[in-house]
Amino acid sequence: MTVTEQIRAGKTCIGIELGSTRIKAILIGEDHTPLAQGVHDWQNTLADGVWTYPLTEVQEGLQDCFRSLMQDVEAQYGEKLTTTAGFGISAMMHGYLVFDEAGEQLVPFRTWRNTMTEEAAAKLTEAFSFNIPQRWSIAHLYQAILKDEPHIDRIAFLTTLAGYVHYLLTGEKVIGIGDASGIFPIDPQTCDYDAAMTAKFDELTQGTRFTRKLSDILPQIVPVGDCAGKLTEAGAKLLDPTGTFRAGVPFCPPEGDAQTGMAATNSIAPRTGNVSAGTSIFAMIVLEQNLKAVHREIDIVTTPCGAPVAMVHCNNCTTDLDAWVKLFGSVLAAAGTELPKPQLYDLIYGLAAKGAPDCGGIISYNYYAGEPVTGLDAGKPLLFRSPDKGFAAEDLARSLVYGTVATLAIGMDILTKEEQVKLERIYAHGGLFKNPVPSQSILAAALGADITLMQSAGEGGAWGIALLAAYMTQRTTAQTLQDYLSNHVFKDMNGSTVSPEKADVEGFAAYMKQYQAGIAAERVAAQI
Repeated sequence: MTVTEQIRAGKTCIGIELGSTRIKAILIGEDHTPLAQGVHDWQNTLADGVWTYPLTEVQEGLQDCFRSLMQDVEAQYGEKLTTTAGFGISAMMHGYLVFDEAGEQLVPFRTWRNTMTEEAAAKLTEAFSFNIPQRWSIAHLYQAILKDEPHIDRIAFLTTLAGYVHYLLTGEKVIGIGDASGIFPIDPQTCDYDAAMTAKFDELTQGTRFTRKLSDILPQIVPVGDCAGKLTEAGAKLLDPTGTFRAGVPFCPPEGDAQTGMAATNSIAPRTGNVSAGTSIFAMIVLEQNLKAVHREIDIVTTPCGAPVAMVHCNNCTTDLDAWVKLFGSVLAAAGTELPKPQLYDLIYGLAAKGAPDCGGIISYNYYAGEPVTGLDAGKPLLFRSPDKGFAAEDLARSLVYGTVATLAIGMDILTKEEQVKLERIYAHGGLFKNPVPSQSILAAALGADITLMQSAGEGGAWGIALLAAYMTQRTTAQTLQDYLSNHVFKDMNGSTVSPEKADVEGFAAYMKQYQAGIAAERVAAQI
């Protein structure tokens, strides 16, 4: 079938991902190739000390993004988008979205970026003998209980951003197992919330204002490949008020951005992993066996199939780099030379590629928010340099790029050196790699591993959730997701691989020695 025939016959699939700086929709064909896309830019808000997105902006952004997709389809193919074979929603993992019996939101959405749950995270980690990071939904819930917040006796439903949008569109209070693993620990044997830990949480909350069983408020987990609901009339109207796009489309389970990144890079098998780098940066490493110890720097989440994954998540990545690029652009504009944003980034990356491997003693901390991996509950961007060395633009640019991956390297050292986790390949994707020079080689040096960028690296999580929707519509009974991705999606797809260079590895190690010694200064600066 031609593309136009596929669109007309509803043989395509749609994926929408709500990321930290944009909402993106992708339409894919039967061969999984992206056909059209829609985009809506947005930003989180710091309101009363809480990083949040108002739910009105969620709905408005979703609608604008879908309108953009429909316009792109009609502009390219002269065909109106009326239906599709499968649909999927993905979004930033973790955070705190709670509602009462009537569906009223009880407190503003507390996103993954907040670091306000240190007490709860520590107590749950001790009680479960399982690391509970601050950004996990259960940490937010327990912190609210410990603080005796007035809303906690009204909670009837807790979910993630992907789960919330899926509910708006289908009316189903469900979740994919990967996104669920950022709410509460998962038992890999049952592929459900860990029953022993659930019972322990109920014990911990006895005598508090929170009187429900935890299992009563959590979304139901739907296995990958199963249908998780269909687009309702109300959901179709929300997506497309014109009524062109029709109800009835089946939805796959909503998933977290970490899991859609795994699907988009075909890294769901043991000894594989991926690094996603944008506003935050995280590595997902599929485990062959359980870790020997509990590490506060490492989460244990799951693949979209429920297999254990070691996740090193850092709250800060490209935000400070973006700010510096904007500053350099302003300087050039003041001098009468204006460059488009993509050319500005190419300029800075080009300088960074020429910088000294150790950045000439210039150290950059990109902490806009707190960073649990290095034990900071608040952040403030900081730059320092040695007065006895030069201050070259190339070294500064390279330090800014180093800063985007430095904290990730600290967490990954625990996996590879302390836990002896073996890696065969790591795939990278996300905004940091739109220009792979020098970010790809710098990441290779930081992790001491080969880094591969697939042809699809720029497509991201929206494409990943579209693939999960396609798997739902095309899988056979015995076909696993790993088989589907390897044999049908990535079979003929090429990528570029970069290995660590000795000079870069040594230079990055020298940089990190100063970086870790200076974290004390960052800790003080963040409190000023």
